[in-house]
Amino acid sequence: MTHRTSDYARRLHEGGFRVTPQRQLILDAICDSGGHASPDDVYSAVHAKAPAVNRATVYRNLDFLSNVRLVTSTDMGQGTKVYEIACASPHHHLVCRECGEVTRIDHAMVKAFFAKIERECDFTVETDHLALFGVCGHCRDK
Repeated sequence: MTHRTSDYARRLHEGGFRVTPQRQLILDAICDSGGHASPDDVYSAVHAKAPAVNRATVYRNLDFLSNVRLVTSTDMGQGTKVYEIACASPHHHLVCRECGEVTRIDHAMVKAFFAKIERECDFTVETDHLALFGVCGHCRDK
């Protein structure tokens, strides 16, 4: 899903927040990246269109957009968070530590696990973009 198919402006307004030009540029940059954009990727794309927007503004707005759940952030093992536009339904990733391949998995695969944590630990899981690290079948079979 891209931000162009979600009514993010309405969601921001309902929360009492404004759709600023900087937020629009950041959402555009994440959307145009195809997902999993690093903060530096986002900054470079925003800076190319609006040189007056500084790095701190981009980083602060990435945190804000993540907090209001318009974007998700995850450590995909690259040493920094990556961002993507939040989907209507959560999804997760399997990341191979050997070859770096990233496989998307549906939320249904971890939903029961999250429910068990909620029941047994009295803890509500709010993660909607999880990365699990391991070794893919191809690398394991080598």
